[in-house]
Amino acid sequence: MNSIQKPKRQSKKPKLQKSSKDSVNSFARYSGIAIQMVAIIVIMTLAGVKLDSRRASDTPVFTIILSLLGVFAGIYTAIKDFIKK
Repeated sequence: MNSIQKPKRQSKKPKLQKSSKDSVNSFARYSGIAIQMVAIIVIMTLAGVKLDSRRASDTPVFTIILSLLGVFAGIYTAIKDFIKK
């Protein structure tokens, strides 16, 4: 009669599922941020192209300005989303 009980072995399976779930969530979060950033840049660039086609000028001023604003807006939203947890 042994009064000392053996400790129960804990399963490591829930930890694997949790880390896998965390990696899927972080992948979805970061890919969403990238898609949002690309969408902002594309929409702003297309708006610049549309304005330049209406203006009928040789230099694409609105395309340059709006595409640069789109890049800065995309970077701003990405940094804002990275900081927010």
